[in-house]
Amino acid sequence: MAKDRKLFYLYSVLVVLLILAAVVAPYLAPYDPYTSSMQTSLLPPSSEHLFGTDKLGRDSFTRILYGMRISIAMALGIVFIMSVVGTLIGIIAGFTGGKVDTLLMRFTDMVLAFPGIVLAIAIAGMLGGSIANTILALSAVGWTRYARLARSLTLKLAQQDFLSAAVTNGTRTSMIIWRHIAPNLLPTIILTAATDIGAMMMEIAGLSFLGFGAQPPTPEWGLMLNEGRQFIQTAPWLMVYPGVAILVVVAVFNLWGDSLRDVMDPKKAN
Repeated sequence: MAKDRKLFYLYSVLVVLLILAAVVAPYLAPYDPYTSSMQTSLLPPSSEHLFGTDKLGRDSFTRILYGMRISIAMALGIVFIMSVVGTLIGIIAGFTGGKVDTLLMRFTDMVLAFPGIVLAIAIAGMLGGSIANTILALSAVGWTRYARLARSLTLKLAQQDFLSAAVTNGTRTSMIIWRHIAPNLLPTIILTAATDIGAMMMEIAGLSFLGFGAQPPTPEWGLMLNEGRQFIQTAPWLMVYPGVAILVVVAVFNLWGDSLRDVMDPKKAN
């Protein structure tokens, strides 16, 4: 248990450092991420341009810093939206039961019938590529996991005496949900959300790489990989550094989520 806590503290520090770096990116970045100059086009890594420059002469290190800002903000926003929406749907379905439960769960199953990334691509394709539409597309797909989880937990809570007493006493449904059900679900929902952040970053980058996410000149990692493909032979740094950034940041958030689960897992704690 002590080892689990140490790992959690370590990864928490790394996550905080990444978020701080993303927040203060405008102060850390040596150049403007949107300023182009054909005179500095495709320069290799050097002391002046740490990660080289792209085809428009923009500093790659600067754009990767800003890309981290965009990726983290988008991932956190998507996870928040889909966890809140999914949890509310699951609670309503599990607590209400009957036709409402059947209707909500059939709709959930219908969404789950499609591969998540394929459905997200279809939605983003219809709406058009942009950061806002990427958030909407991934949120519209990812809530189902939380809905099923919240419903399952709500059905278990419904068998508890304190919840039966609240219903018998005539407590309003909204009060029961907010005061009794939601607080009991919160730890599990938080754990699930923590482990989803890294996965969301990968899906964000994937949509942008395929052309359905962020659009030029946005400094987004997946888009940077897409733009660097044509120069893989002559300027490999255009794909190497954004790729490494994705791997490192996603790994840190995944390890942090896993360590949080290990610390909060009551079975392991016992």
